[in-house]
Amino acid sequence: AALAAAARKTGRRPRVLVQVNTGAEPQKAGVLPDDADALIAAARDVHGLTVEGLMCIPPADEDPAPHFALLAAIAARNGLSVLSMGMSGDYLTAIEAGATHVRVGSALFGERNMVPGAS
Repeated sequence: AALAAAARKTGRRPRVLVQVNTGAEPQKAGVLPDDADALIAAARDVHGLTVEGLMCIPPADEDPAPHFALLAAIAARNGLSVLSMGMSGDYLTAIEAGATHVRVGSALFGERNMVPGAS
C-alpha cells in the first residue's frame, strides 16, 4: 500500500519483485510461500502495482534447489516471468531452475570484509 501511494504521488510506475521467504526464516523478510498468491493478487488488483516476478534467498544451510523450484512454481501459477534467485555459490542451480537474475557479487568482487559490530 505504501509503495502504491508513493507511486501515485510521484507519478512513477515501478516494476516490482515480491520477495518470498521460502525457508520461513524469522530473520529474513518476505512473504511466506502459502501467502504469496494472495499478496501478488493484492499488489496487482488492489494496489495497481506492476508485479513482474519473485525473488528469494534460500537458507544458507539447505540445498537451494527445492527453494528455487518452489519459487518457480509460485511464479508460474501467477504468470510471472522474472525469477531473481541464486548467488555466487548456487547460481548454476538457480539457472537450472529458471532464474532470470542472479546475484554474483562475491564471485566478481571477492568476499566482503565485515566491519565488527555491523550486520
